[in-house]
Amino acid sequence: MKIAIIGNGITGVSAALRIRELKPDWDIVIISGESDFHYSRPALMYIYMGHMSYQDTKPYEDRFWREKRIETLRGWVTEIDAKNSRLLMHKKDPVSYDKLLLAVGSKPNKFGWPGQDLKGVQGLYDLMDLRELYENSKGLKRAVITGGGLIGIELAEMLHSRGVHVTFLVRERSYWNRVLPTEESAMVNRVIEKEGIELQLETELSEIIDDGNGRVGGVETKDGRRIECGFVGLTAGVSPNVALAAPAGVETGRGILVDRGFKTGVENIYSAGDCAEVITGGERNLLQQVWYTGKAQGGAAGEAMCGVPTVYEPAEWFNSAKFLDLEYQTYGRVNMDVEGEKNLYWERPDGLAALRIVHTDSAVIGVNVMGLRYRHEVCGRWIEEKRPLDYVLDRLGEANFDPEFYATYEKEISGAFREQAK
Repeated sequence: MKIAIIGNGITGVSAALRIRELKPDWDIVIISGESDFHYSRPALMYIYMGHMSYQDTKPYEDRFWREKRIETLRGWVTEIDAKNSRLLMHKKDPVSYDKLLLAVGSKPNKFGWPGQDLKGVQGLYDLMDLRELYENSKGLKRAVITGGGLIGIELAEMLHSRGVHVTFLVRERSYWNRVLPTEESAMVNRVIEKEGIELQLETELSEIIDDGNGRVGGVETKDGRRIECGFVGLTAGVSPNVALAAPAGVETGRGILVDRGFKTGVENIYSAGDCAEVITGGERNLLQQVWYTGKAQGGAAGEAMCGVPTVYEPAEWFNSAKFLDLEYQTYGRVNMDVEGEKNLYWERPDGLAALRIVHTDSAVIGVNVMGLRYRHEVCGRWIEEKRPLDYVLDRLGEANFDPEFYATYEKEISGAFREQAK
C-alpha cells in the first residue's frame, strides 16, 4: 500500500506518523514544494527577528524521516489524476498512490484591492513569504499592515523590531474584537500602542498606490486619507486551499468537503487540516484552522486511512499565541454572550494581565488568560470534567506555570471572583 500526502505541515506529518505506527510496512511519501522537511510555521516571525534559526524550527532532525521510512519529496503537484491514482508533478515524474491525503492548508486572502500586486505588497504565510519579506524590508522606513488577526500583529512586531514605523489598519472598532471579549481586546490595543505601533481602528484599505516604478508608494484609506509607505502587509485572514481538489472532481464548499472520517467523495482521497470542511449534518459545517486542530485532524485522518473506524469529534477549543510580550491562551467557550452564561473578569492594575472565567450555574465552560501562563492540561481538564466554579477557584494555583520568582495572583483573583459571583 502506498500513501501519498500533499503538504508537510502539522496535519500532513501527524497523519504520516500515525500511519507509520499502525502500518509499519506501508510506503509513505510526503510531498511539499515549500520545504524539504517539516518545520513549525508559527515560528516564522522568530526566524526574522533573529530569535531562532530555520534549523531550530524543525521539530525533528532530518534523519528522523529516513529512520521512520517516510519519504520526503520536494516538488509541486500540478494535477491530481484521480482516475489513474497518480499525481502529476512540475518537472518531476508522476507519483502513484493507493490512498491520498490532501493536507494543503490555507492561502492568504486577497480582496481585489487596486495595487495589491505591486512590488512591496505581500502576506506572511510560508517560507517563500519570509524570503520575500527579507528583500522587501531592506532599507524600509515605513510600512502599512491591514487586517486585525494574529498574522497581522506578528508581522507588525517583526517589522517594528527592525525600527520600521508601522501603521496598523484594523476595520473593527477594537483589535480582534470578533474573537476577544471587550476588555481583552482593549488590553491588546493598549499593548500595541505602548510598543509604538500606530494603531488606526475602524479604518479600511481602499487602494495601494504605485510609486511610478511598479512598487508601492503608499495607501489610500476608505475615508480618503493617504499614508506614505514602502511596504504593505496584507493579512486579512486565510481561506482553505482548494485549488488541486476541484479540478480532480473533489467536491468543495468553503473548503474540501469531507465526512467525519476525512473521506472526500472521491474514492481513496482524504483531506484534513486547514483546507478541510467537515460535513456535520447541522446548520454549519466544521472548518478549523489553528495548529492544534490541524494536529488532531491529521492523526485522526491517518487512522481513517488505515481502516480504523473514525468519527472525528473536536476537543474543547484551545488556542494560544504570544505577541509583543503578551501571552494569550483561550480554552472552551468565551465571548459567546449566550444566555445563562456568566463572566468573571480580573485585570491587573497595570492593565497588562487578565483572567476571565465563563461559567454556568453548574460548570466552568471557558477560560481566557492574558499576560499570565496557565497549564493547558489543567484548564482543559476543568472544562472537560465540567468542574463547578468553586472547585476551579479552589485550585487556580494548580494552573499557573509562570517562571520562578514571577509574581502570582491566584489568591487575589480567586477572592475577586468569589465577590463577583455573589
